[in-house]
Amino acid sequence: MKTETINKNQEVAEKTQRISGSEAVVRSLMAEGVDILYGYPGGAIMPVYDELYKFQDQIHHVLTRHEQGAAHAAQGYARISGKVGVAMATSGPGATNLITGIADAQIDSTPLVCITGQVFSHLLGSDAFQETDIVGISTPVTKWNCQVTKAEDIPAAIAKAFYIARSGRPGPVLVDITKDAQVAELDFKYEKCKGVRSYNPVPKTNPEAINAAAELINNAKKPMIVWGQGVILGQAEEELKNVIEKAGIPAAWTILGASAFPTSHPLNIGMVGMHGNYAPNKLTNECDVLIAIGMRFDDRVTGNLDSYAKQAKIIHFDIDPAEINKNVKVDVAVLGDSKESLAMLSEALNKNSHDAWLKEFKDLYAIEFDQVINNDINPTKEGLTMGEVLKQINIESNGNAAIVSDVGQHQMIACRYADFNVTKSNITSGGLGTMGFALPAAIGAKMAAPDREVVAIIGDGGYQMNIQELGTIFQQKAAVKIVVLNNEFLGMVRQWQQLFFDKRYASTEMTNPNFVAIAEGYYIKARKVTKRDELAEAVKEMMASKESYFLEVCVEKEDNVFPMIPSGASVSDVRLS
Repeated sequence: MKTETINKNQEVAEKTQRISGSEAVVRSLMAEGVDILYGYPGGAIMPVYDELYKFQDQIHHVLTRHEQGAAHAAQGYARISGKVGVAMATSGPGATNLITGIADAQIDSTPLVCITGQVFSHLLGSDAFQETDIVGISTPVTKWNCQVTKAEDIPAAIAKAFYIARSGRPGPVLVDITKDAQVAELDFKYEKCKGVRSYNPVPKTNPEAINAAAELINNAKKPMIVWGQGVILGQAEEELKNVIEKAGIPAAWTILGASAFPTSHPLNIGMVGMHGNYAPNKLTNECDVLIAIGMRFDDRVTGNLDSYAKQAKIIHFDIDPAEINKNVKVDVAVLGDSKESLAMLSEALNKNSHDAWLKEFKDLYAIEFDQVINNDINPTKEGLTMGEVLKQINIESNGNAAIVSDVGQHQMIACRYADFNVTKSNITSGGLGTMGFALPAAIGAKMAAPDREVVAIIGDGGYQMNIQELGTIFQQKAAVKIVVLNNEFLGMVRQWQQLFFDKRYASTEMTNPNFVAIAEGYYIKARKVTKRDELAEAVKEMMASKESYFLEVCVEKEDNVFPMIPSGASVSDVRLS
């Protein structure tokens, strides 16, 4: 008996180490497979940074120029890699600067682990230097958060953070660690979290719900699919394709769902939403069965809920029970992981086609092409358009680039006109609509996928919100291609002012700096295009570059993005001009 006890004690000793809390943070991150993280040092997180210095050969810390940039870079990394992004900051302003990125990740279901330093625990609540209640501040915009005041609690807190961030419907978590917990010692042993009591991240798919959904689809005359990012998060791209092709169903996508299914596929009918394509918006109110997959019926997709698809039976596939019947009452709810549930649905579907119904989409597309699309991508007017820039990028990338767009008119143009042949190729701020997102997010995307071409499409307004991240690009030698579509306006706000506020352009006209000189100041090759005959060659030069490249394209100042569904209007009221 005594010998067994000695052996067990030796086994525990071999698996544990006496280390500091700050080293425990670093070792916990490495145990979760983290090899890149983004952040900015400061007093309350300095012990962790001191340990990072010792592990430089195993974990790469990227010094962004602002903590918001760190959060967005971690988002870009997560979105293209499918892994958990990690951001780190000190207490007080360092922690609060992460909040916008955290809120963005929360609404867009992006897995992030954010680690913040905090003042010594005996100073909590005393308004100490750089003290903020970051747990209280971040509670509404995190999937989970906690504050650690004891070194021995660090490994379990980080393990739980990673489990919650990546499981089920992903999201951001925050672990706030006091300075005394970082400097104290513990017997370190790391065990990955495999479950949390009362937390059921993936509901079990009900076969009866699958059969009910299949029966509606098999009997439908005018079925329509709208898929969202849940397909990408569930790695269910192939299963979605099988469902669409087997049942012959026209399929549309939300902004965050773009690239899960190739844009060139004959059953891909385009984007829904405020600036989505004419046909899928218009025919949403004519389909007899609407199949929503991994999307949440956002208000920008549905328009006026009182008139949204009232004629249709609605089937909703989602991993999050909270989304069922939240905005739109559904007839059949299918809970579960999209990869599993779509595979089950495919088995239950009849082979079918809906040629006459598909022709209705094609006919409306022809109208949109004639009135909108052709003028955007093949303009005859003097000024350059955003659409023709995207057309040239498609030509040079063959639709294989990852497009990271900011927020505004250029975002809608990028989502509408970029060719997406590869999944995880559309990275943008969807639900929160965060200007300043694209430049740092493109850094994270490029570092996660160095072999992929990453092109940031940004407006002159959003670009200046995080322009300092050019320094991160230069220091990291990240070969990001940056395209600023400069119309010298906050374009989307100006469009609304033109259409709904009698052209009262209040605080939307931009007096811009010399963007090329700024890029060159960061030793990034740069070029400015003002004429159409310069565009193709400039885009070709940019895409051929093996290093980072900045391209400014001066586009028409008062061009608008159509189609457009006015805020609060029905999807049937989509305007082409």
